[in-house]
Amino acid sequence: MLDVNQKLAREHGSEAFPREACGLLIIRKGREVYVRCRNIAMGTDQFVIHPEDYAAADAEGEIVAVVHSHPGLPPESSQADRVACEASGLPWYIVSIPSQTWSRIEPSGYVAPLVGREWSHGVLDCYALVRDWFQHERGVTLPDFVRFDEWWKRGENLYLENFAAAGFSVIDSADLQAGDCFLMQVASPVPNHAAVYLGDDMILHHLQGRLSSRDVYGGYWQKNTTHILRYGHSHSSW
Repeated sequence: MLDVNQKLAREHGSEAFPREACGLLIIRKGREVYVRCRNIAMGTDQFVIHPEDYAAADAEGEIVAVVHSHPGLPPESSQADRVACEASGLPWYIVSIPSQTWSRIEPSGYVAPLVGREWSHGVLDCYALVRDWFQHERGVTLPDFVRFDEWWKRGENLYLENFAAAGFSVIDSADLQAGDCFLMQVASPVPNHAAVYLGDDMILHHLQGRLSSRDVYGGYWQKNTTHILRYGHSHSSW
């Protein structure tokens, strides 16, 4: 990454502080250029590049890297950074603000652990954990969908809509099997939390702001369950 682009990215990160700044490196007319992008993520601890900015950068030249800042934190990549880097297929540069130190990562086949993964909404959250469990344990690739933090407070019902579209159907609790999924309402007017049933009254899930974990299915979790689902089961309707 050229010094001039590092300078531009540092300035961008300082201006955005305490939020994360994000941008793209493109090759335009044979030169590497840093392109500022808008961060449309909620909160201060993650970034989502505005789709319009990504499309505009892509129209200007070839996108060759993603750049973002870590406000008040070292430039070491988080689990979410590494997962998103894999998804992008591009190198990532991270600049720490205000220390202005740098790190670089590349796609390397990284997969976050099922237990103990960090929380990052839309990247490492309860639906991402369900997707990764099905990929790892069943060889099933579930579709992904864009989701922003607290979508359930904005009149959206993403889990009912997207679990149905992904091939899940409602089942009766008397027929519970390992691999079934629970939808729950956690301080929400609609289902906004998902867990995979592991058998023996244990679930795998990732609660907002916590590490993913295995927990006993009962008490609070059972009380707040709204739907029990099975993948590929087509005999029950929503």
